[in-house]
Amino acid sequence: MKPRRLVESVESVGVVDWDRRLFDSLIPLPDGTSYNAYLVRGSEKTALLDTVDPAKIETLLENLQGVESLDYVVAHHGEQDHSGSLPVILEKYPRARLVCSPKAKGILMDLLALPSDRITTVADGETLSLGDKTLEFIHTPWVHWPETMCTYLREDRILFSCDFFGSHLAQSGLLVRDEAELYLGAKRYFAEIMMPFRTAIQKNLERVKGLSLDYIAPSHGPVHNRPAFILGAYRDWISETPKNEAVVAYVSMHGSTEKMVGRLTAALAERNVTVHRFDLAGVDLGKLAISLVDAATIVLASPAVLTGLHPNVAYAAFLANALRPKAKFAALIGSFGWGQKMAEQVLALLPNLKVEVLPPLLVKGAPKESDFGAVEDLAETIARKHKDSGLA
Repeated sequence: MKPRRLVESVESVGVVDWDRRLFDSLIPLPDGTSYNAYLVRGSEKTALLDTVDPAKIETLLENLQGVESLDYVVAHHGEQDHSGSLPVILEKYPRARLVCSPKAKGILMDLLALPSDRITTVADGETLSLGDKTLEFIHTPWVHWPETMCTYLREDRILFSCDFFGSHLAQSGLLVRDEAELYLGAKRYFAEIMMPFRTAIQKNLERVKGLSLDYIAPSHGPVHNRPAFILGAYRDWISETPKNEAVVAYVSMHGSTEKMVGRLTAALAERNVTVHRFDLAGVDLGKLAISLVDAATIVLASPAVLTGLHPNVAYAAFLANALRPKAKFAALIGSFGWGQKMAEQVLALLPNLKVEVLPPLLVKGAPKESDFGAVEDLAETIARKHKDSGLA
């Protein structure tokens, strides 16, 4: 994409990556992504805000053709999808000063071997004049690294928010075109990298809510031209109150566990609990993460594999523990042939979750009618606990 004008003297010069399908060798990208960089031209000085993933440096350089000089390059975040092209940009513009938070300086030097004498650190709330435009730097630690900051362009009321409020969403237009589509992309993004830092995000959301905003320009995804929409979504996602929803994540090798999952899904639905059900043998981990944002209960269902959890279920538990959702309850169901130690494993895999662990429901062999009755009882217990928590 060629440079695109956001407002007078502010252009998007980053890159849309339509075809990328995996991020950090971990996160699925069903809708591609973008690496957003912004050029701000003041009456006296010019600043580039962030760079792009090194694989796309040639496109960034094309977008900067005609830019004879840069005075500043602002690095909001040290991760290489934002900062990885800094060495090339600093070589191309030898007079430019690299501006970052104090914590970012060491990270950038370690990751990219940048020289210390090219870097200027800025304090929280410090400003930088470009003449008729003023950049105000707002430290937003743990959104989602410790050194992250945002930049507020006062005169144009634009918050350049880095990963804050971002989405992995490739599109041809610069601004949000469909808020329903954006909501899903932003929620997936929040679930995958922001959810573990909900407490920090609560504090940082307070930092920015007092700003007068016409635009929020993140480092991934489209620019928000109605900031209230994404701010409201974040307030919902970071709240401590889950919804009347349950995630049921399972593997079944010979059908026994699947039968229990089927009965539990139906029983919860009959009790007006919304169920998100995932077969972990072929799951989109992003969708699983999205469902964890709001769920009050997490149910893991596994057959015994050498007396232990199926590896896919163990990975799902590890993922949930790492993402630290606001769930209040957790349960384990499943089947075994001759012995099992699955309950102990689940407890060991979920130390970060502040959940009430319900008694496990593990059956020997194929489930019998009495076992299905126990599944119904579990569904009743979950529905009642949701209701008692004010969620139903």
